Amino acid sequence: MRPRPLCKLLTRGIAASILVSAPAVATSPELISLERELSTLVAGRSGSYGIAALDLRDGSMVSINGDTPFAMASTVKLAIAAAYLADVDQGRRGLSDMIAGRPAAKVMELMIIRSDNQATDQLLATLGGPAAVQQWLLTQKIAGIRIDRSIAQLLRDKGHLADSKDVATPVAMVTLLTKLDNGTILTAQSRAFLLDLMNRCATGTRRIRALLPAGTRVENKTGTLDGITNDVGFMTMPDGRRVAVAVFARGGRDRQPAIAEVARVIYNRFADSVRNAVTLFMKMR
Repeated sequence: MRPRPLCKLLTRGIAASILVSAPAVATSPELISLERELSTLVAGRSGSYGIAALDLRDGSMVSINGDTPFAMASTVKLAIAAAYLADVDQGRRGLSDMIAGRPAAKVMELMIIRSDNQATDQLLATLGGPAAVQQWLLTQKIAGIRIDRSIAQLLRDKGHLADSKDVATPVAMVTLLTKLDNGTILTAQSRAFLLDLMNRCATGTRRIRALLPAGTRVENKTGTLDGITNDVGFMTMPDGRRVAVAVFARGGRDRQPAIAEVARVIYNRFADSVRNAVTLFMKMR
């Protein structure tokens, strides 16, 4: 399925009934332009990059190396959190359950906000290990994410730049983010709990968040290994539209500034589409 055009959007703050749309066509100038801008940006950088961004309102998506597997590093913790919360929603577990002497809610907070590896492995062991989370992903029809090791095992191993284990494609990660957001795999209560933790993410502040306008709401999870720098999550546009973003970087130098620039380019393009829609409406009045 080809992405739908970015110009199909519902503007907010001018009139609740205004819909600015364009026919669904095989390609969109806005998408093509954004992909070109992103390609040019990362082409000027050393290392390799995988990018996917999806408008949660209309399904418009762009990607660069979107189907290429990249080492997830700690971004895998979103899948682990989601698997646990899905069990909570089914009544099989609770956020007050004790894990290594702490409530599960506290363990998850440490895992997402602080990216605590020990807390992650404790939660992972409670779920039944990597194979259990992998099976959960398969039952949710999320392909393109591979979970093989605990964090402790992952850190002991070397060669992450060429790793074929514990990897995800940018498109697969955005698929997971989309399902986390739209109620497909989590209840509203669990979704709100996880997004609040992601909003308070305290790691990697020089990545997706770094160059966005002050006050922009971001819910994200970072990942870092030797030669690996990642950030995935959600950005909220001025009109309330939310965009799921995954940026993976491996090798080369200055990966954090590059991720920050990628995020700002994506933000600008989606924010511009809102401003253009408002301008068009005003001209049509």
